[in-house]
Amino acid sequence: MAADPLVVSVPDPEYAEALADLDGVDALVWDMEGPHPRGAEIRLAVMPYMTKLRLADVTPGLDSLEVVQLQSAGYEHFVDDLPDGVTLCNAAGVHDASTAELALTLVLASIREIPGFAASQARSTWEPLRLRSSLADRRVLVVGYGQIGRAIVRRLEPFEVAITAVASRARAGDDLVPHVHGIDELPELLPDQDVVVVIVPLTDATRGLFDAQMLGRMPDGALLVNVARGAVVDTDALVAECSSGRLRAALDVTDPEPLPEGHPLWTAPGVLVTPHVGGATEAMRPRAIALVRRQVEALRSGARVDNAVAGPLSAP
Repeated sequence: MAADPLVVSVPDPEYAEALADLDGVDALVWDMEGPHPRGAEIRLAVMPYMTKLRLADVTPGLDSLEVVQLQSAGYEHFVDDLPDGVTLCNAAGVHDASTAELALTLVLASIREIPGFAASQARSTWEPLRLRSSLADRRVLVVGYGQIGRAIVRRLEPFEVAITAVASRARAGDDLVPHVHGIDELPELLPDQDVVVVIVPLTDATRGLFDAQMLGRMPDGALLVNVARGAVVDTDALVAECSSGRLRAALDVTDPEPLPEGHPLWTAPGVLVTPHVGGATEAMRPRAIALVRRQVEALRSGARVDNAVAGPLSAP
């Protein structure tokens, strides 16, 4: 007797097509807007990208569910609703290229004063020639040396900068940096940095990490680039530093988010804001599909799934 198929739910037909050649796999297209008639059979469910849904909205009735696969690297807002016995997997690796691209774009746009030139273009104004700042020869600190942090450092290397990396704890370096500093060293490292790129996960330990005291340790004229989560930075403290002209900031994430109309970050001098678009590029799609395929193959063969961040399979 043939074994029952591994039933998987995916958010759209492109994912189902990518799994069509796998024997013993039945991929159901489900956008999770309402129950699925075969919900009780689903063992792996892929959440739609940029969804507002909570697990509490979609998991009731999924009696066979073993794995929930996210398409985002961030996962903190899903953990509390995770059913007992179900493993939550994030999309680590899927957004590395896209987020690193944006981090580099924000750094270059801010350092080379592109927002000011765009504003001058809108006024049909040709700015006078003068010496301006450059990225070359700057000291850049990357706070959060995981997969995306490494991708950022790899893209910064050709720009002739001095790079320092920080992770949750100190460790030996790799092919990109000679040494990785621990987060406890951050207060001593900040005064010597021209650019600080933040790409840490949002946890109890990192919430408000860049508060008034930490921002105050950055040197005058330094640039803070946040491609992590908005709440990693104390917004009021950042507004105060940028409004005074002492610091600059380039933010793909804010707290609150979306940034409401009239918020002082919109008009603070030296602040560049993008609307949380770091991972949302065409590059994420093939990487997300490849991850889902690996997860399905692992579950089908009884192997361990990748990127488990909560639930029974997340333990070492």
